[in-house]
Amino acid sequence: MTTPDAKADLRFYLQSARDALLWKLDGLSEYDIRRPLTPTGTNLLGLVKHAACAELGYLGDTFGRPSGESAWFGDGTEPNAHMWATVDESRAYVVDRYRLAWAHADATIDALALDTIGRVPWWPDGRDEVTLHHALVRVIADTHRHAGHADVVRELLDGAVGMNQDNTALPSDESAWWEEYRSRLERVAREAAGDE
Repeated sequence: MTTPDAKADLRFYLQSARDALLWKLDGLSEYDIRRPLTPTGTNLLGLVKHAACAELGYLGDTFGRPSGESAWFGDGTEPNAHMWATVDESRAYVVDRYRLAWAHADATIDALALDTIGRVPWWPDGRDEVTLHHALVRVIADTHRHAGHADVVRELLDGAVGMNQDNTALPSDESAWWEEYRSRLERVAREAAGDE
């Protein structure tokens, strides 16, 4: 029996979320990747930009390993600037920054033990200490959460769903099946509400 490698497990789940988030951009126009589809402005490219910021902050600055990349958040930036891309920030630019953030985060994970203590600069003094393990789990959870947001946004845009092009994890790819399924759920919702 082999000894489990906790870092390898954590990196696997982080990378799967990274890949899912980027896949959501594939094949879409500049407009569609930037288009706000919720009342709070959630958009695909903004989710990628946010994920890059999270990795640079939690898996870089927190452990005294600044990336040297200019910040998209913090002092002097407009509120929520890390959640959308300006006209001058192209898809390629944001994706390249995200890949740089991955490389920097991965270097931190490789260089430090999981029990290494860091300090989150934007948390209150006295409650700002975290281990690399904690920071990594936080980034994994955040990235998967936003990949879920991207799932919904992408489905609203063009119906594409799943973790990647080859893995929808859905019971059917037939539109008729989904129409019947959705109608059934609507009937159940109305019945539960006493509308039928």
